[in-house]
Amino acid sequence: MAAAHPLDPLARRHRKLLLKLLAAIVLAFGFGFALVPLYDAFCALTGLNGKTRGPEFIAGGLKERGDGAAARAPSRIDTSRTITVEFVGTVMPGLPWEMQPVNARMDLHPGELHQASYRVHNLSDKTIVGQAIPSVSPGEAALHFQKLDCFCFAQQMLAPGETKELPLTFIVQPEVASDVRTITLAYSFFNVAPNAAAAAR
Repeated sequence: MAAAHPLDPLARRHRKLLLKLLAAIVLAFGFGFALVPLYDAFCALTGLNGKTRGPEFIAGGLKERGDGAAARAPSRIDTSRTITVEFVGTVMPGLPWEMQPVNARMDLHPGELHQASYRVHNLSDKTIVGQAIPSVSPGEAALHFQKLDCFCFAQQMLAPGETKELPLTFIVQPEVASDVRTITLAYSFFNVAPNAAAAAR
């Protein structure tokens, strides 16, 4: 009977270790994919990192209509306070667009319905699709900054050289903290297909 090779136990241990490492890599990769939507959901729920709630959130006198659009329910307007909302727009690397608010700031009373808009222009000779990600500062105000209609809810397509005005309808809810006097709404536009943007340059 042939004797077992002295390296067989060592080879088995190496094989087990390799399988464990591969399993750890697969789990880490899967966790990395799940982390982004989990973080976005957490931020949208809590207002952490300036994430705002969309029209699907029913609070502060807002409700969803049957056709999917948000409707304004009767609510109080706090005329004793004035809040300044500043609008900022940024285009991220890889997206050959220009973006700027039509009006840089707006004074309003909490509870009032207001509309603003951003102007975007495609500088390239290609059709490009972009997506805007909003954030609100200070972070505690994000819970009370309600977007009823926003271009950030959908991807935006611009033809070569095209310019568009993208509307935003919003309410700063009266429940916002009394020491909040200025709110900054910032949008960052990303290219949905980064490789296409690189080719357009």
